[in-house]
Formats: sequence, structure tokens, C-alpha cells
Amino acid sequence: MQKNNLQQYFPMIRTRNELLREIGTNPSLKTLFSTLKPERQQEFLNFCSGVRGVRLLYDSFFKAVMDPDRDPSRLSDFLSLLLQQEVTVVSVLSNEGQIMPDTLVVMDLIVRLEDGSITTVEVQRYGYAFPGQRAACYSADMLLRQYKQKRDQASANGTRMNYRNLRPVYTIVLYEFSPAEFHAYPGDYVHRFHQVSNTGLEMDLLEEYVFVPLDILKEIVQNNGIRNQLEAWLAFFCMDEPEWVLKLSEGYPRFRKMYEEIYEMCRNLEGVMQMYSKELRELDSNTVQYMIDQMQEDINRKDAQLSQQYVQLSQKENLITELQNQIQEMKKLLAGNTDL
Repeated sequence: MQKNNLQQYFPMIRTRNELLREIGTNPSLKTLFSTLKPERQQEFLNFCSGVRGVRLLYDSFFKAVMDPDRDPSRLSDFLSLLLQQEVTVVSVLSNEGQIMPDTLVVMDLIVRLEDGSITTVEVQRYGYAFPGQRAACYSADMLLRQYKQKRDQASANGTRMNYRNLRPVYTIVLYEFSPAEFHAYPGDYVHRFHQVSNTGLEMDLLEEYVFVPLDILKEIVQNNGIRNQLEAWLAFFCMDEPEWVLKLSEGYPRFRKMYEEIYEMCRNLEGVMQMYSKELRELDSNTVQYMIDQMQEDINRKDAQLSQQYVQLSQKENLITELQNQIQEMKKLLAGNTDL
């Protein structure tokens, strides 16, 4: 069988027949593969055989490639470009104790930067109906966790808690399918927010936000090509077409090394399939929850419309009753005039 483009570039990629042969001769692998829907089986075979690139937005792939313990420069470089300042990631924090639920989150990574700031990188497959409100809650959660840590440190050292020791909290949200309001800005793929006063007075209010609609980024890159390092990173995360994998590999050597690591991971077929199955279970569950939330929102909106219509109908009925009463009074007056 002739090798496809990615197999020629990354010789560790196996052919579809080789993959099917291993699946067929491994009982546990065969059973696991049979639990996947046909379209998911096809997707799995495609990215393992190089017909498509690997979807880096899957949590396990992203964390494996961007793991600071493996190569601390990767996440630091990406965040430096996104935050427009030099940062060095020093550790990855546990999500334990996190208040905000992970519903609809494909990937969630919390890191502490060199200056003590906390950054959370989150990928959502679907945009929320109210992205700003949820991001604000998420940011407040991160800030509260930092406050508790500083308070406990001060208590252990026998000192007083000093709020000036709190560092900024950056909430970064990468949307695979962004909310409708982002599409009013088709030429922008990075939106940065921070709190400002109406007078120009400056205060360090700590909470910063970056929203990245990857679907808009894809359209921009497809029309204009990759124009800078940040666009290359974002394309690496969200574009799995073989031609773009090759463009990134040839134009930016560091991405070729990362792709090589990914395809080496794919040689452990059972491990990757278990990881992939877990991702799909979470994704399906999140999608169902998303649909429920959307249906509930529609129900609430229609209920509000019906309530408003009911009020308007009641007002009309009251007006009609009042007019009918006035008509009856007029008839009585006319009847009295006739008797005269």
C-alpha cells in the first residue's frame, strides 16, 4: 500500500492495515474498538494512520505535548505570545479543590508562572450562552484559591496576610466552536479583557481574560496563511488537515518534533485507544449537558414570552371590559334622554 503524505514525513506512522491487524489479534483492543461508534472508529484509524492529523484539543494529547516536565519552554512560549509578556511556567497545579465544574470543558490546565501569577488554560468545545459570566466565576475561583494559599502560608509563618502579595489571575479560554457574539468580529481571533475605571484611575484588580475563537482563527489562516508565531501555535492546536501538519512541520521545526512525539504515542495503540475512549465519553456527556442547557434556555425564554403575552392579553381583556362598561353607561344615558 502506498504511503500517504504524513507517513512519508513521519515514518513511525503505521498503515491502516497494520492497525486493523493489531486490533484484530488483540482481544482487549478488539473489544474496546467495538465499543466505538463507526464514525469514531474511522476518526481513530485516520489520525493513527496519518490520513488526518491528531486533534490536539483532546485533553490527554494537549497535556502530554505541553507538559512542562517534558519541555518547559513550550507552554511558556505559547503563554508569552498570548499574554504579550515574557512568562516562565514553573509548575502545573492540581485541579483539586476547584469550585467551578468541568462541564463542557475539553481541556483544563492550571499553571503557576514565575512571578506567582496563576494562569488557567481552558478549551471548550462549544461556546456558552454567557461566556463572560462563566469566565468571571472561573477567575474568581482561581483568585480565591490563591488567597487561601497565601493566607495559609502567612498563618504558618506567624505573619499577617498581605493582600499585596496576591498576583494577577489570567483566565485563557480557547473556543473550538465560539459563541455567536465573537462572529461579529471575523477579523479578530484574540480578545483581551481587563477592568478599567471611568476616570482613568488605575488599580491592580488582578483579574485578566483572554478569549480565543479557534474557529475564526482557522478561517483567517486558511485565507491568509500563517503569519506569525502565535498563529502557528493556534493552528497547531486546532488544524488537523495533513497539508497544515506538513506546513507547520516544514515552516516551524519545533512543531515537527511535537508531531513526532504524538505519532510515537500512537504506536501504543491500546493506550491511545483507552485515552481516546475516555475523551469521547466525557465529550458525549458534555454534549448532552450542553443540549440540555440549551433546551432549558429555550424553555425559559419561551416561558418568559408567554408570560409577557399573558400579561398583554390580560391588559387587553381589562381594557375591553372597561370599554364595554363605558358602552353600557352610554346606553343608559341615551335611554334616559329618550324617555325625556
